[in-house]
Amino acid sequence: MAQAMRRQSPASLLNTDGKPHPRQDTLMAVTLVLGAVAFSTAMFHHLHLLSSWAGLIGIVTGAYGQFISATTRERFLLIIGLGASAVGFFLGMAHGGLFGGVLG
Repeated sequence: MAQAMRRQSPASLLNTDGKPHPRQDTLMAVTLVLGAVAFSTAMFHHLHLLSSWAGLIGIVTGAYGQFISATTRERFLLIIGLGASAVGFFLGMAHGGLFGGVLG
C-alpha cells in the first residue's frame, strides 16, 4: 500500500522532528545576533569593549544552545554564530580587552 507523503514547508528546513523548539530557537537567534555584532564591531579598534563583550556572551549562549539543541538546523546556525562570536571576541581582546581603558 502506498504511503501518503506530506510536503514539508520551506520554514522547516533541516527541522527533522517537526516539533517547535522555542528555547533553542531563541538561543540560536541571540547567538547569531551577538555573533554578527561582535564580528562587525571587531574591525574597529575603538569598539573593542562592544566586540569583546558581545563575543563573550555569544560564546556562552552558543555553547549552551549546542548543549540543548535538538535538530541539525539549530546546530548548524549555532556553529555559525559561535564562530562569528569567537572571532569578534578574540579581535576585541587583541584591541584592548573586556576592560581596556575603563579600569586603571
